[in-house]
Amino acid sequence: MVDWKLVKKLIQTVKEEEISGLAVEEGGVKYEVRCEGGKIISSHVPSTPSASNVEAVPLEEEGLVPITSPMVGTFYRSPSPDSPSFVEVGDEVASGKVVCIIEAMKLFNEIEAEVKGKVAKILVENGQPVEYGQKLMLIKKA
Repeated sequence: MVDWKLVKKLIQTVKEEEISGLAVEEGGVKYEVRCEGGKIISSHVPSTPSASNVEAVPLEEEGLVPITSPMVGTFYRSPSPDSPSFVEVGDEVASGKVVCIIEAMKLFNEIEAEVKGKVAKILVENGQPVEYGQKLMLIKKA
């Protein structure tokens, strides 16, 4: 359950102190408030990792580079429901290629690959909500 009083207090503190962000853990939930470009962004996640968030093998050992969500929003694999996906597992990507979209507050933000390589795994289902910093897909670096 979200503690809205705490979230409001964190937002107020970030604004008043003019700091870039603040994170607090309470009751097994981590609350994070950040200020980016004058906009306040907040998120909350369980502080204990779930089985789906734990990687069995360290990514560095396999040469995999994660693409992470830069914001809280909804993950989309294509620009519209009737369009093909930006990428599929096994596709080659260049640095800067759009691989997905995150919708946040009715704005569609293109997420680009940061490295050249091959899409090894897509970790999120189309239309699924995502959190800040959540791994979206893994790229096998070329």
